[in-house]
Amino acid sequence: MKQGIHPEYRTVVFHDTAVDKYFLIGSTLKTERTIKWEDGKEYPYFTLDVSSESHPFYTGKQRVAKAEGRLATFSRRFGSFSSKKEK
Repeated sequence: MKQGIHPEYRTVVFHDTAVDKYFLIGSTLKTERTIKWEDGKEYPYFTLDVSSESHPFYTGKQRVAKAEGRLATFSRRFGSFSSKKEK
């Protein structure tokens, strides 16, 4: 492995501000902020808007935008163009 070309891999505390959860994860993220963790050590600190703890897909609170299917949408939009040539 070449020296000096790889980013520094270290443990970072991520804070999901939406649900006020903290995660301790290995990362190459660069940040100047630090925070004291539960084990008494000081780690780099980074805030997040969304994580798996607050994202609707992972929490099961995802809203369904449209209840009808694709075929029903197509029929509703283009059903009036149906062939009405009856002889």
